[in-house]
Amino acid sequence: MKLTFLGATGTVTGSKYLLEHAGGKVLIDCGLFQGLKELRLRNWGQLPIDPASLDAVLLTHAHIDHSGYIPLLVKSGFKGKIFCSEATYDLCAILLPDSGYLQEADAVRANRYGYSKHKPALPLYTRRDAERCLKQFKVVDFGKPRGLECGLTFTLSRSGHILGSSFIQVSDGQTSILFSGDLGRPDDPVMKPPAHMQRTDYLVLESTYGDRLHKNSSPLDKIGEIIRDTAARGGSVIIPAFAVGRTQSILYYIYELKKNQAIPDSIPIYLDSPMAINATQLLRRHKNEHRLPDKLCAEVCRVAQYVHTPEESKSLDHSNGVPAVIVSASGMATGGRVLHHLKYFIGDARNTVLFTGYQATGTRGARLVHGEDEIRIHGRMWPVRAQVEALHNTSAHADYGEILEWLRHFEAPPRKTFITHGEPEAATSLRMKIEDHLGWSAVVPDYLQTVEL
Repeated sequence: MKLTFLGATGTVTGSKYLLEHAGGKVLIDCGLFQGLKELRLRNWGQLPIDPASLDAVLLTHAHIDHSGYIPLLVKSGFKGKIFCSEATYDLCAILLPDSGYLQEADAVRANRYGYSKHKPALPLYTRRDAERCLKQFKVVDFGKPRGLECGLTFTLSRSGHILGSSFIQVSDGQTSILFSGDLGRPDDPVMKPPAHMQRTDYLVLESTYGDRLHKNSSPLDKIGEIIRDTAARGGSVIIPAFAVGRTQSILYYIYELKKNQAIPDSIPIYLDSPMAINATQLLRRHKNEHRLPDKLCAEVCRVAQYVHTPEESKSLDHSNGVPAVIVSASGMATGGRVLHHLKYFIGDARNTVLFTGYQATGTRGARLVHGEDEIRIHGRMWPVRAQVEALHNTSAHADYGEILEWLRHFEAPPRKTFITHGEPEAATSLRMKIEDHLGWSAVVPDYLQTVEL
């Protein structure tokens, strides 16, 4: 087998790995690049491989940095199957059309206000493109090996990151390689822990938090404090949250705070993201994927008022100073309805913008967390006067301590561990920790690097 790194090198986005075997070609993950402009431009450039030459796509999970390029891959000629878990398919059926819709909306807005260099500005792909690609998805059960026509066999195992997220182990009958996708946390309050894997010849391992440890304290106290303090000064809390995974965790924490009377019950909670609303309701469909009993799951899903229409969303920005909590996508403030709320709320010092997840370099969220005093939204600069906070212990990614503990369950070291899906400092730090603590052979690959397995 031969492995080429087409993404997730030097960055936490754009996950794509090309695995070649005896004339067959399989792509593991097919994500969009996000963040820095030089990375986003890769989405528009020609893919280093011909999509029509691929036999299959294997998908670890539904997050856009792992799945968001699939509509363009299909539009460009890929005609094979896209294999994933059932919950991953259900989430992709929500996320991918929404991604196409947002790109169409961004292009329309850029053309209307003239802030794009391209005349006319065009979407990378459309909602219809995304809906078409869903016809090529094929659901696979966890733990059951599945053969491909090119001679490879793969097996999915639960990774505990979000609903449906999987480790993917691929074998040609002699050599095996395991792709971690995104590795979940053993003690997440919502998701079940990742499966322990015992053996693989090669390992492709994510390193989002490869250089840091999550705080041991519960985020409940901090979230409660921020909501109470903001409401006391007459402000609202805006929470940009990833529609899948993080939103459901935030709703769980808010449910706990309300149940324990740690925040006033009179403060309305709004979930303003149709995509997040649909993803939240999937919790009840995929009961064996998470820890929440039926009754608790139903109560968590009801803790927020769902905001469906654009008109309802706009009305939240004209609440006459009544404190509220608005949870809205996207988690790194790269698009979606949350941008309209930021434009309205970010200039008022009474309000708080609370980030609850990883902010990739170059994203609007990263710039706000790092203290920039004005931010560009929809082609215009907006002053930042609101309080900006970031929680670092709500992540659905394992930290380096949890990664090392997961690795210790392997019966024997892989021949080589490839560290990907992390900023350069995080990837290098994790490589050194794996070498120092476990004595394994680990490397950080480069973009477009090819290795023989």
